[in-house]
Amino acid sequence: MTIQLEFRKSSYSAQGQECVEVAHVPATFRKSSHSGAGQNCVEIGDLPCGAAIRDSKHPDAGHLPFPATEWTGFLSAALSS
Repeated sequence: MTIQLEFRKSSYSAQGQECVEVAHVPATFRKSSHSGAGQNCVEIGDLPCGAAIRDSKHPDAGHLPFPATEWTGFLSAALSS
């Protein structure tokens, strides 16, 4: 999967200066298949470089991203227990 990121200069950047740019990484979140119907749960979003989780009760509160190696390690540990 290839995602074209759109970078923008921060509003804190001074005019004409070179600064760090930021890009929004899109993610489509889904509820775990282990969730019961109608329950509030942790949701998972696939990212080009790993995964992100968020609280389904507060989706606008942001998400917590994990690099691919950490996410893979977490899934391996969770599935083996």
